[in-house]
Amino acid sequence: MKKVAFVCVHNSCRSQIAESLAKRYGQGVIEVYSAGTQERDQINQDAVRLMKEMYQVDMEADQYPKLISELPEIDYLITMGCNVNCPFLPFNDRKEDWGLEDPSGKSDQEFKEVIHSIDQKVQELIAEISQL
Repeated sequence: MKKVAFVCVHNSCRSQIAESLAKRYGQGVIEVYSAGTQERDQINQDAVRLMKEMYQVDMEADQYPKLISELPEIDYLITMGCNVNCPFLPFNDRKEDWGLEDPSGKSDQEFKEVIHSIDQKVQELIAEISQL
């Protein structure tokens, strides 16, 4: 199975959402990780609330903010759109930046739009990897 890491600076919102959705859709196809370069105490609580509401997924059940130093060797590196200091780590197959705005502190509607974008991109990535 290919190892996919979703990475951003804080590993508290977009990368956690992507990890959760990739685990949901990619079971048996990919190994999923997320991480960041700066530690956070917890996952963004708006992300936690909206993922429970939209997908009935409790991200806090088996996810927590991690540093990129905790990741194994990665095949696919997906950065979320960090703008300035996007984290980098070695990868085997491909790096891709999804260019997503951080919805932290924004309205639920803006947050949901980002979640829907992540959902679509995750499904496309898994479909692509499944065909390899």
